[in-house]
Amino acid sequence: MKIFIGAENAISPLGNTAEKNFRSLVDGVSGIRLFNGVGFNKEDVYLSKTDFVVENKFQTLIKNCLDHVQSKIDKQIFLSEKTILIFSTTKGDIDKHLVDAIGISANAIQKEYKLYHHPLTVSNACTSGVQAVNLAADLINANLYDNAIIVGCDVISNFVLYGFQSLFAISDEPCAPFDAKRKGLTLGEACAALVISKNKPVFHDHPVEYVSGSSANDANHISGPSKTGEGLFRSVKKTLASGKIDVREIDFISAHGTATIYNDEMESIAFDRLTMDQIPLNSFKGYLGHTLGAAGVLETVMCMQTLKNNLLIKNLGFDTAGTSKEVNVVKENKNSEVNVILKTASGFGGANASLLIRRI
Repeated sequence: MKIFIGAENAISPLGNTAEKNFRSLVDGVSGIRLFNGVGFNKEDVYLSKTDFVVENKFQTLIKNCLDHVQSKIDKQIFLSEKTILIFSTTKGDIDKHLVDAIGISANAIQKEYKLYHHPLTVSNACTSGVQAVNLAADLINANLYDNAIIVGCDVISNFVLYGFQSLFAISDEPCAPFDAKRKGLTLGEACAALVISKNKPVFHDHPVEYVSGSSANDANHISGPSKTGEGLFRSVKKTLASGKIDVREIDFISAHGTATIYNDEMESIAFDRLTMDQIPLNSFKGYLGHTLGAAGVLETVMCMQTLKNNLLIKNLGFDTAGTSKEVNVVKENKNSEVNVILKTASGFGGANASLLIRRI
């Protein structure tokens, strides 16, 4: 069964549609800027933060994003018994609803859009977005649903910011994935959504194909990645095998690329083991920051735009290679025929996930 993926949207500091966000990437614009006195000890911190000033930012972002998605598909899809909505988030609306950070918003969204089913939630650290897309495809392949709407959203909260500061993971300048001088990650907030369906006609615009996806856990450490890249290596191997895709068919890798010392190093080792060291690769986080549970959905949306535009986006912040194994980091925007893209994600607790999408 072919599975189609389309109707994508994204809201970030760079724009309120997928197309506007991608155009900002093309123009080299970053959403990262300095916010004064917001850190735990009132430090100035670089963040990629939306300009929504509302009481319930998390829920507002989701609604605005879904409204745009709804305009790109048959509107009856949202109401169908054969449609499931899947949230991807790490902390949901934790500043506003500490006890039920996700459920209250899920209930409100179900009521707002008259969804037949209560939304599912995938919250598995920073692999949540990719795993949500993979779960949607699995549910469709199992004939439990015909369509799935995936929405990834995370907002910057004191809980999250202070937590990453306590791990000494926050950079004191905009993040620089895979660069030798990288100092750590930059947090971002965003909302992104897409639709997966077994029925191509539900999309108003031409979709792409979801090929395959999988996950693997290396159980290495609660916050540190495997030094051998074992979890990511196994996930990608499974994804390639289930999709019947050869390494030589991959035109581009959208890496996790957090710009922490250990994550970028782990990815370089995994890609070297997979003989993917010469495939063009980037991280979108130099533009958008690390959007946690939204990252996998947001960056998949940017990958879909990459397919549609045949344009590889440079890895912002990269100057000098900073990993022990060579990776082919995209240094300048490049027009190139792109047919198959590998998207990867890694997260706390040893989580790793990957998926493949293809032009049709």
